[in-house]
Amino acid sequence: MTLLEDLKFRGLVNQMTDEEGLTELLENESVTLYCGFDPTGDSLHIGHLLTILMLRRFQQAGHKPLALVGGATGLIGDPSGKKAERTLNEQNVVEEFSNKIKGQLSRFLDFGGTDGAKLVNNYDWIGTMSVIDFLRDVGKHFGLNYMLAKDSVESRISSGISFTEFSYMILQSYDFYELYKKEGCKLQIGGSDQWGNITAGLELIRKMSGVEEDERPKAFGFTIPLVTKADGTKFGKTEGGAVWLDAEKTSPYEFYQFLINTEDQDVIKFTKYFTFLSKDEIESLEVEVAERPHERLAQKRLAQELTKIVHGEAALNQAENISAALFGGGDLKGLTADEVLQGFKDVPSYSANDGDIGLIELLVNAGISPSKRQAREDIKNGAVYVNGDRIQDLEKTITEEDKIDGKFTIIRRGKKKFFLIRY
Repeated sequence: MTLLEDLKFRGLVNQMTDEEGLTELLENESVTLYCGFDPTGDSLHIGHLLTILMLRRFQQAGHKPLALVGGATGLIGDPSGKKAERTLNEQNVVEEFSNKIKGQLSRFLDFGGTDGAKLVNNYDWIGTMSVIDFLRDVGKHFGLNYMLAKDSVESRISSGISFTEFSYMILQSYDFYELYKKEGCKLQIGGSDQWGNITAGLELIRKMSGVEEDERPKAFGFTIPLVTKADGTKFGKTEGGAVWLDAEKTSPYEFYQFLINTEDQDVIKFTKYFTFLSKDEIESLEVEVAERPHERLAQKRLAQELTKIVHGEAALNQAENISAALFGGGDLKGLTADEVLQGFKDVPSYSANDGDIGLIELLVNAGISPSKRQAREDIKNGAVYVNGDRIQDLEKTITEEDKIDGKFTIIRRGKKKFFLIRY
């Protein structure tokens, strides 16, 4: 399949400004394209991943991606898809966020060599522009009625939109013009909520390049669908918040488990969206979901592929080790200290002295059992597990052998109540 045929199979095509022209362009030359990422936080999240992987798909097909970090537009705030004004961050905060996002993007794209992907920051050209230059050279090309008709603006008219956010469309359009002029960029991609900004950029390129209105445009716009689950809710949200690409904010194990828990009705769609598996492999997984859904093979493959892409093979192995130990009857004692911290991040913990201690005493001191009497009953009844092993010996002492990497002991009371003892 050609690149566009593959994207259509995966359901990744939402809108194109000129399908015939773009198809011809992609088939006959190496195209420079870009997508922007505003540094509104210190990490990108899984909602950004689809556009990042789109850049990767284009690069694998022989095209050159520009990953734009919005050091300037991040100071303004994009109203697209937002019901209220964003809180504006200070410049030093945005610069810090920009540097972190640059590091994350470099994990997904090949920036090596003269033909590799390239990181750009729009603060380099917007940050030096004066207000007069902005209004006279760029703003004059935007009619008020034209801007008001765009969804990103029209949807906010009733609730209110500041001139700051109103001007965002102009700034993003100027980004496209700058990259078109200096980098030969002919294609901008983005989420479906960016359609208005992208087409405004194409209009600005036409006007500032002196191209007649009836001439074929020299640049193109392309959007991908908004990622939603079968129940209509937004993909990438959990009870604890967003699923981040930063391992410090969302551990590889949490990331893996988020994907493992994908519903049957969503898993094939997300496998098409987020993995690089072939059409034949995906269709084979679709059969597995239909005939043997209880085996959850598609969910496992999705979790494996995407965790490896985002966090690497070693982190995937850790996530699988933790999952096997917790849910597959694996050996808790075989976990490393880092795997224990990931898998038991949110369970109650207790810091004990580094020495031997009786199990009954530890259960009471850690608040696992309310009294020594209850602790004895729990042990007698087989309700207490140390590192996955049921303990019914009232004389049991926790020794160095019961400490994982010399740092942790995992105690379970009943079926689901885990506790982490730290040394």
